[in-house]
Amino acid sequence: MTSYATSTARAEMSEIRRLKNILPPELQSWVTVEKTIEVNPTLIRSEEIGKDQVEIQIDLIRWEQLATDQRNLLFWHEVARIQNDTIPRDGWEMAALAIGLGGAVGELWVQDGLLLVLALSLCGVSGWRLYQKNNGEKSLKEAVDADEKALALATRFGYTLPNAYKSLGSALKTLIEQTSKKQQRAKYEARLQALKRNAAKAKAKVKPITRETSQSENVYNS
Repeated sequence: MTSYATSTARAEMSEIRRLKNILPPELQSWVTVEKTIEVNPTLIRSEEIGKDQVEIQIDLIRWEQLATDQRNLLFWHEVARIQNDTIPRDGWEMAALAIGLGGAVGELWVQDGLLLVLALSLCGVSGWRLYQKNNGEKSLKEAVDADEKALALATRFGYTLPNAYKSLGSALKTLIEQTSKKQQRAKYEARLQALKRNAAKAKAKVKPITRETSQSENVYNS
């Protein structure tokens, strides 16, 4: 009799293989998909694991609670982030800021003007990079751009554009309902509102020809 752990492991491996199969062919040689081993992980995220190598890490326990279409669009959102080169880089900024501040304090004590300027410059560069990484408006734009590209990827894999909008919108609604952290929930809500606006624009460009076509467009409003 197959144990629960064995069946779960098989299901997880099956899902990993499925996701690898819906990676765009041009990414398959340098992007991998793995189950996350972090404690309290995010649902899905990407990480550089070497030169020209990126790994998409997924919390499969929460992932399995989503419908397949929802998973697909969230997965393609992450793929789009990789294609747009907007995945987070190594967090050297905090270390550099600490070194710069420590150096500045030390140079104030020994009164070495040149080293003080260098330490303050290091603080300035690392502080600016931290500001850019945590800029809410910039982060939202990157996420919305990735959502739009995810929709285009979905059409490459056989989705109609209305169904792609519907699946991504449904996924974001589910994440909003499941997220307890106010800040993260607000990010999902902002993405959903941007998605609705873009869907309305896309719908306006569609001229209904038949009753069937008109009905299919209603998914833009879901």
